Amino acid sequence: MTTPTTHTPRFDRGRWAHAGPESVGPGVHRIPLPLPDDGLRAVNVYALEGLTEGLVLVDGGWSIPESRTALENALGELGHDLGEISHVLVTHIHRDHYTQAVELRRLLGSRVYLGAGERRGLELLGELRTDEPVGSLATLRRAGAHELAERVAAMYDGDFDATVWEAPDRWLQAEELHFGDVRLTVIPTPGHTQGHVVYLDRARGLLFSGDHVLPHITPSIGFELGGPALPLGDYLDSLRLMTTLADARLLPAHGPVGDSVHTRVGELLAHHDDRLAETLAALDGRTRTAYQVAGELGWTRRRVPFSKLGAFDQMLAVNETAAHLDVLVARGRADRTRTDEVNRYTPVGG
Repeated sequence: MTTPTTHTPRFDRGRWAHAGPESVGPGVHRIPLPLPDDGLRAVNVYALEGLTEGLVLVDGGWSIPESRTALENALGELGHDLGEISHVLVTHIHRDHYTQAVELRRLLGSRVYLGAGERRGLELLGELRTDEPVGSLATLRRAGAHELAERVAAMYDGDFDATVWEAPDRWLQAEELHFGDVRLTVIPTPGHTQGHVVYLDRARGLLFSGDHVLPHITPSIGFELGGPALPLGDYLDSLRLMTTLADARLLPAHGPVGDSVHTRVGELLAHHDDRLAETLAALDGRTRTAYQVAGELGWTRRRVPFSKLGAFDQMLAVNETAAHLDVLVARGRADRTRTDEVNRYTPVGG
């Protein structure tokens, strides 16, 4: 077993996705697993050791051979093997977090835990049996982006693997989990998905934040099946909930470890305040669809024009714009009407 070290130089802002474990505290190790052909580059899983139950993972990774090999090699560097994994605590249902957890259960008998709010999304996957982002495509059509919806749908080949979408062993509510002397508080944080949860280690001041609080980007909102009516409203409420807790170190699913959850949450709330103002300004007194508004906004930190994004990122952009417009409606800053199954937004007083 290696001696824990914290913030080693090879895990700086630009190199966090490099293979191999990083010890972020006594008995807690960050392990980046690859996400080939994905702009996120890698997903962090966290291995908790020194427990009577064996190793506990927070998040499981994507069920692909490269990911399993990287996990096995990283655990080997720490003096462990896959067979020691007893539990996988998943933050949410997306494939880069959930599917390898199910595979590890099949191989090793590990127990998989998932937030109860993900139950309907998982049921819909079983009913629809497709990897298409059906909910997001429906949002595109309501946004008037029918041609874009067809382009995105054409990206999927229909090769759906139902075996990696089996139900967890346990559905989690707001509760406390005990693993020997380690206590993890499960906190529902809907927004990115309806059933997203974070895991708080109060004693060590660590928050395993999944995609809820990320150090470099803001997560996509409501990217799921069967999502709620106001996912951005839920997300903002979940962010504010973090500020009611004692501050903790940020252990995110993508990106390097951070020193303060509160600092990053403040930045994310400010970002969405700015984005709401930009979205309202883009209406400019007119009646517009979310697709039209998205086309007038800049995207990513580099303010890339909408027309320069690929089809999948355009889908995410339109979905995010619709989410912000719906919050403006909920706050009385805009009105929404629907004609021909397309939502149109008009600023109040515009």
